[in-house]
Amino acid sequence: MTLPATPAANAAAALDVEVFDLDRPQKRTWLLEGLNRLTRHHRVQCAPYARILDGLWPADDAASLEEVPWLPVRMFKLLDLKSIADDKVSRTLVSSGTTGTAVSRIFLDADTARAQARALTRIFSHFAGAKRLRMLVVDDSSFLRDRSRFNARAAGILGFSNFGRDHLYLLDEDLQPDWTALERWLQAQPDEPVLLFGFTFIVWQSFVQAARGHGRQIRFPAGSMLVHGGGWKKMDEQKVDNTAYKVALSQTFGIERVHNYYGMVEQVGSIFFECEHGDLHAPAYADVIVRDLQDLHPVPNGTTGAIQVLSLLPESYPGHSLLTEDLGVIHGEDDCACGRPGKHFAVLGRIKNVEIRGCSDTRTVPNA
Repeated sequence: MTLPATPAANAAAALDVEVFDLDRPQKRTWLLEGLNRLTRHHRVQCAPYARILDGLWPADDAASLEEVPWLPVRMFKLLDLKSIADDKVSRTLVSSGTTGTAVSRIFLDADTARAQARALTRIFSHFAGAKRLRMLVVDDSSFLRDRSRFNARAAGILGFSNFGRDHLYLLDEDLQPDWTALERWLQAQPDEPVLLFGFTFIVWQSFVQAARGHGRQIRFPAGSMLVHGGGWKKMDEQKVDNTAYKVALSQTFGIERVHNYYGMVEQVGSIFFECEHGDLHAPAYADVIVRDLQDLHPVPNGTTGAIQVLSLLPESYPGHSLLTEDLGVIHGEDDCACGRPGKHFAVLGRIKNVEIRGCSDTRTVPNA
């Protein structure tokens, strides 16, 4: 394809390309120009970020994606990093922490928030299609009544709920399922495929395990699909991997389409969606690099290390290049069996001896 003349002139322009339509040379050119522009933009607009760059990355532009300056995600717990005036902040995403720990604060203006929402829609539609299905949310709806509990779990549910209709929230505030309500809901349109959404461990504990424990025999219509995300730490503790998770959904409910996604509050919208062959995929306006845990140099594909995430969307805060606290491995590039170009990879868990925080544990604070 021919790239637009001014790639990634802003967050909206970053979405001018199709979700998966760039091979390696095109994508590296596209991303590098856009990421360098963002680095320059944030250097001018965010003084703390400029000081970090001056101390660690004095060069004006990176010569490759691997040289783009990055911030550890933990920096958002230590500093208020924003590249917009206070009166332009339309939403603040705040990560939750245990008592006494700092929280991340991510500042969005209206344009960045719109670009993130549009990106999520485009990625989801690529995998699931544009048709809005009846939607089962494997969670409770109490956050809709009490915005003081509006966390990232709630934000994720509200974001994905835009892709469904005729919503049913399965769980009560104690995360207990209402099986009777579900059976009635399914009987109303027994042949209509269903979109299910929930967070990985909640789906496992309050849906799969609960159904098995109560001896429930519930079958979803053909074509139904579950989308789930969130940390795997609790799943790892129960010795349940991605394959076992999918088998359980198939055996318990007849759900054959199960897609995991990887994302974080620090880069909302730039989610990495799991394909039919079980790999996470980087869309055209985002990418991943894996770095050695000791010296932080990029490692070859197939080598485990710390995940760095790149995105063209963060216009209102310097979150375009972040070193996460997650372990991962890149399986390849432009060679996944699903046929989608770009890097395909797996997340292997948290790096040991770092503070645990999950993408499900954030809340949105309205701008004062």
